[in-house]
Amino acid sequence: MRYHDITKDDMKNGDGLRVVLWLAGCDHQCPECQNPITWDPDGGLLFDDAAKGEVFEQLDKSYISGLTLSGGDPLFIGNRVDVRSLCREVKEKYPHKTIWLYTGYLYEEIKDDAVLNYVDVLVDGEYIKELRDEKLLWKGSGNQRVININKTKESGEIVLHCGDYADGKVFKGKSCETNS
Repeated sequence: MRYHDITKDDMKNGDGLRVVLWLAGCDHQCPECQNPITWDPDGGLLFDDAAKGEVFEQLDKSYISGLTLSGGDPLFIGNRVDVRSLCREVKEKYPHKTIWLYTGYLYEEIKDDAVLNYVDVLVDGEYIKELRDEKLLWKGSGNQRVININKTKESGEIVLHCGDYADGKVFKGKSCETNS
């Protein structure tokens, strides 16, 4: 697995302050993607023990809410095994930290992938430039969903994470709507 950057104290890619791992490799190649440099699976740097140590050093901090995986696409076929392993290790070592994962795949396409056993929030769907809306929280276009994975698995229906923008309202501290 390869990566382009590790962002520390990030407030834009999930709830709270987060560490963000920007992975290399993406088959979606959405027009006007914010990170086209990350599409090449051979780009960036090897995610080695030193890089993992850098991520864990950030997760050790009590004020860091968790890990966000973005890119590229963490679920690019060449990343899946390593991403699953990293997520499992993070959940074992930091059970109270959340894992957010951004992917161009739809939940329905990946719902049986074992990585979702470790992911708390999934932001799914390709970026569509015609649906861009700067008022959206944690996503770039209106087709994308910010999905609470645990509640989705419990209910059997897609449950949006509180804070997702829907119908012109931001849900903060209120129950999320179901969107199947």
